Amino acid sequence: MTVDRKPFFDRARRVVIKVGSGVLTASDGLNLKVIDSLSRQICTLLETGREVLLVSSGAMASGQKRIGLDRRPDEIPKRQAIAAVGQAGLIMTYDTAFARYDRKVAQILLTSDDLSSSRRRYLNARNTLHTLLAWKVLPIINENDTVVVEEIKFGDNDNLSALITLMMNADLLINLTDIDSLYTSDPRTDETARPIHEVENINRQIEKVAIGLPGALGTGGMLSKIKAARKVTVAGIPMVIAGGRSDDILQRLFAGQICGTFFTPGKARLSNRKCWIGFTLKPKGAISIDDGAVRAIMEQGKSLLSGGIISVEGDFGIGAPVALHDSRGKPLATGLVNYSATDIRKILGCHSSEIEGKLGQKPYDEVIHRNNMAVLTGCE
Repeated sequence: MTVDRKPFFDRARRVVIKVGSGVLTASDGLNLKVIDSLSRQICTLLETGREVLLVSSGAMASGQKRIGLDRRPDEIPKRQAIAAVGQAGLIMTYDTAFARYDRKVAQILLTSDDLSSSRRRYLNARNTLHTLLAWKVLPIINENDTVVVEEIKFGDNDNLSALITLMMNADLLINLTDIDSLYTSDPRTDETARPIHEVENINRQIEKVAIGLPGALGTGGMLSKIKAARKVTVAGIPMVIAGGRSDDILQRLFAGQICGTFFTPGKARLSNRKCWIGFTLKPKGAISIDDGAVRAIMEQGKSLLSGGIISVEGDFGIGAPVALHDSRGKPLATGLVNYSATDIRKILGCHSSEIEGKLGQKPYDEVIHRNNMAVLTGCE
């Protein structure tokens, strides 16, 4: 049975909209007609009392065209310089477009390190965005490509939009791209490809049909959008992929029209803190657990005890984020550990009453307390 989308859109008071490079750029630079259309549609949403956060690509593509390069260079310094040129033009174009509708915009540039290095920096970024929304200013968010290196990059703006959605407890993520939906195969090369209008379960089959090839100007293909959808739907938030250049696409979506691909959300909403643990922090290691511990965590809502641990990977300290896997390597959860990797190796398989004898102290019964664990239901 097809899920009725309209109630999800009707209930959405805070919306994250991601726009890809393929939507925003033309052969000679930024596509001003598209930017003006999207600005008008977003302002229409704002007039209904909704809050909108815009995650916009286009800086690299804009800078590449303005400098006159026909392809993106491989060297990081050149990429960063291109982003610096393009970001200035991108935000000025948005500022002009939204000013026509008497709306103010703000530029927010983030790196993965801003959200994952510490809870304090994460909260500072969130508080800034909350303040802008309270001031009725539209945040326009992009990865800070001018300083980013591989170790701290989000990967692409699909992932960034998912993290912003989780961080801000948004009600809906709309991913506008140059392909109007997920298809059964690549519609650019297969005439028999058919659109998939609804996805209830993101499994390996869905990943197989996702198009993993990025466009000439973008960095994220359809597979990166599927991964973003997995993050938000696991957290109980719906997402839709739709064609960003389609006429009045936002108004049509909120009117309940069947446009693009709708990813139905899980039943439970994760708290903001658990979203941070589960999807923003980068695990420093992994713990494999036995079937009894899997049942305790996944079915009974229990904490992780030392007796259920089979093995430990990595070298991490107390409080580090660590991935939990079952005995076959399937990811189950991410949590903050109460013990270091060295100490966990000493107590794995032991009853909690034996911890003090092994370590000389027992500050906690739990290796990972349930309150510090984000269960990633549906991830494979």
